[in-house]
Amino acid sequence: MSKVCTVCGKGNMSGNLVSHSHRKTPRSLGANVQKVKVVTNGCARACYVCTSCLKSGKVERG
Repeated sequence: MSKVCTVCGKGNMSGNLVSHSHRKTPRSLGANVQKVKVVTNGCARACYVCTSCLKSGKVERG
């Protein structure tokens, strides 16, 4: 399962895990992607869409 938004292309981001002694180790931050049914060209199909695209109304759910 790919964790990439089909609308905006948002995917995994990278960051650091910082300990109490301030040592940094790399970590990955996944996008909040949900599997929803989206209407495209008159037919509904399942796509992975991030929650910011869902809230802003960039997709038509069906």
